[in-house]
Amino acid sequence: MSDFAIRGWCPSALRPMLSGDGLVVRVRPRRGRLSSAQAAGVAELSARHGNGLLDLTGRANLQIRGVREEGNEALIDGLDRLGLVDGELQSEIRRNVLVAPFWTDGDATASLAAELEQALAACALRLPEKFGFAIDSGAQRVLSQAPADIRIERSIDGDLIVRADGAEHGCRVAREDAIGTALLLAEWFVVSGGAAEGRGRMGNHVAGGARPPDELAGNTTPAASAAPARPGLCDTGALVGFAFGQMRSETLGYLSTLTPCLRMTPWRMILLEGLRGMPEREGLVTRADDPLLRVIACTGAPACPDARIETRALAAALAPHLYADTRLHVSGCAKGCAHRGPSALTLVGTAAGLDLVRDGSPSGVPAMRGLTRAKILADPRVLMGAR
Repeated sequence: MSDFAIRGWCPSALRPMLSGDGLVVRVRPRRGRLSSAQAAGVAELSARHGNGLLDLTGRANLQIRGVREEGNEALIDGLDRLGLVDGELQSEIRRNVLVAPFWTDGDATASLAAELEQALAACALRLPEKFGFAIDSGAQRVLSQAPADIRIERSIDGDLIVRADGAEHGCRVAREDAIGTALLLAEWFVVSGGAAEGRGRMGNHVAGGARPPDELAGNTTPAASAAPARPGLCDTGALVGFAFGQMRSETLGYLSTLTPCLRMTPWRMILLEGLRGMPEREGLVTRADDPLLRVIACTGAPACPDARIETRALAAALAPHLYADTRLHVSGCAKGCAHRGPSALTLVGTAAGLDLVRDGSPSGVPAMRGLTRAKILADPRVLMGAR
């Protein structure tokens, strides 16, 4: 039996989650974008009502950590004044929209995201709490590895398609029909029993043999996926990363002075809109070859009550020893909150020490069990195996 609790929901502004360092309050920026004023305001609220630490999540949200019970109401009031709180909880839960950050004014991404958020706020669908949508309508897909259940993408010939996660093909749609088709696909998911299966994800539903009706399934191949994003300059600005997706509130405050808007990403990076030079400040990952990009780690002990180990100092110590093409995930327990998918190497905290899973997820079968932190740090090659 697991010695941790899988809650099946994520924290939000209107429903924070209690962790080992206090309440965790999640902010979902509309259209994946914070204005400089909003970013500065979130930084100030984090310092005043939390412990000054902010997490970037795999769903392109911000989490304010260490919020004190007595300060939570004032924090929510402050977020509301910044336009970052929904009118009610169900609306906030449904507004689970991931937006590709490299959009330009001509590719319809921003307008599709705005329309989808408005449509979700007005609809009555009872979707699972982690059910989400991705707007990935650039020439190449950049969100193919990010969590989403329904995807609005481009086809190989440049047309818009709506695709169920896990399906090989999507349904070709006109621009004005994209949002309506996405909602019809979500309705099919609920009616066909997808919401009742396991943890209610489209990929599981499709993998189990469910197929949308022909008018929603389509037979159009999506565009190719772009290479994984890395820190650096791009056409739309400067992409900066953060070790383990965490920053100090002062760092967010500093970034808010550099650009009119910050675009969130699911890669625990932020795109500083329009910036033409890489910023230099402690706490930023700005080089594409930084070893810290090879490692993933959750919050770990003691901040997370489920974690069996401290994670991030161990991951940082091991990062320089990894091969350039090797990804290490250090997970405080088998839940794998920071990354549920497979990695070349995954260390999992247990009551008996550290388990090593090769080419798998934290819930996978370990290749080695009961490793100690001291043994791993004394000889990191024990993780790598023969090569």
